[in-house]
Amino acid sequence: MHPREAYALCCRHMGKKVRIVETSGRRHVGTITRVERNMVWIMPESGFGGLGLGFWGFGGGGLGIGIAIGAIAGIFLANAFWW
Repeated sequence: MHPREAYALCCRHMGKKVRIVETSGRRHVGTITRVERNMVWIMPESGFGGLGLGFWGFGGGGLGIGIAIGAIAGIFLANAFWW
């Protein structure tokens, strides 16, 4: 997926529950909380296992997990899948 296409999809699905697949194969399920030109932030549906850099404790502001736009292989609306 081209980064511009990934950015447009993230903007379109802001605030919605999505499933994001990275080019490395990692999968994330959560709600998009913020979209930047080079990063998308999602709040995982299962929450966090602890505090740390990029989460609540050190400047994350509760945005969730940051995923680089260039690393996104696919974005899907989570409600469209049964898992």
